[in-house]
Amino acid sequence: MAKVLMKGNEALGEAAIRAGCIHFFGYPITPQTEVPEYLVKRLPEVGGEFVQAESEVASINMIFGAAGVGVKCLTSSSSPGISLMAEGMSYIAACELPCVLINIMRAGPGLGGILPAQSDYLQATKGHGHGDYQVIVLAPASVQEAVDLMTLAFELSETYRNPVMVCADGMIGQMMEPVSFPEVEGGPMKDNDWALTGCEGRPRRIVNSLYLDPEELHRHNLKLKKKYDIIAEKETRWEIYNGDGDPVLLLTAFGTMARICKTAIDELKAEGVEVALFRPITIHPFPYEACRKAMDELPSGAPVVDIEMNMGQMLFDVRLASAGSRRIEFHGTAGGIVPSPDDVVAKIRELLS
Repeated sequence: MAKVLMKGNEALGEAAIRAGCIHFFGYPITPQTEVPEYLVKRLPEVGGEFVQAESEVASINMIFGAAGVGVKCLTSSSSPGISLMAEGMSYIAACELPCVLINIMRAGPGLGGILPAQSDYLQATKGHGHGDYQVIVLAPASVQEAVDLMTLAFELSETYRNPVMVCADGMIGQMMEPVSFPEVEGGPMKDNDWALTGCEGRPRRIVNSLYLDPEELHRHNLKLKKKYDIIAEKETRWEIYNGDGDPVLLLTAFGTMARICKTAIDELKAEGVEVALFRPITIHPFPYEACRKAMDELPSGAPVVDIEMNMGQMLFDVRLASAGSRRIEFHGTAGGIVPSPDDVVAKIRELLS
């Protein structure tokens, strides 16, 4: 399969097209602006539609409309912009409409800075908007994986009629790497008999998130929860790196930080020190059982070190996975500072000394 050198943001845009998505609504914000910049040129070549909205609030409501008529649709933004989409995301999830969002995370809080960070983990996985809804969240660790997960994102959104977020940091968005795209390209949605297309000749279809009867709203929430439970059972994905070498310590990290940890692990391995890595690929739903199993492979008393480009957000899920069975240490940076492999090695040596 031929490879082409592409910037991460541009590769994400091309991957969406290859997945069959030719409808984009969005607004520029660093460090994800190359996604719409690429698509505004590329979509007309494939008969697609590109709309630069007046704001992120408008973008997500355009997505609401496009998803409601049963077309594959995409928006992209970065941290503060994703915050502005929160209300619309809740409506889309409540109405069980499929769509995909890209979040290329930057440093925060507030406007923060434009450098890469992993500061939106809790926003994406726990607290994005109001109500009892959930979003499937995928976290790539390379440009190639970002391409692969875009294909998966559209498949999952269509299968479960639910929003899916591809959550990467600014490094993945800005770096250039060789990537290959699927040889078989996707097309329109296979099954959209729920979509609003005009009701002439068929029973009415209603897309709605307002339930004034509390019993009816309760039943709707139970229906959604059943779907989320199925997703948690069937769709968690993870990677274990260097797990077969009798590790004396386990690292947990996601996205680009996990990639940096792999370099540190390789350096220590060359010195005869075995360290393993547990990397969730779906950060929501989080693979709790798999993470706990990775911890159980450690010697008694061996620590777990959670390493992130934030102040300790995935740390909550790692602690839940441990259920108190392990000492969980944390090493993190913020503001756009990226820990180096040497920083990771130093932290590991400190704990093992």
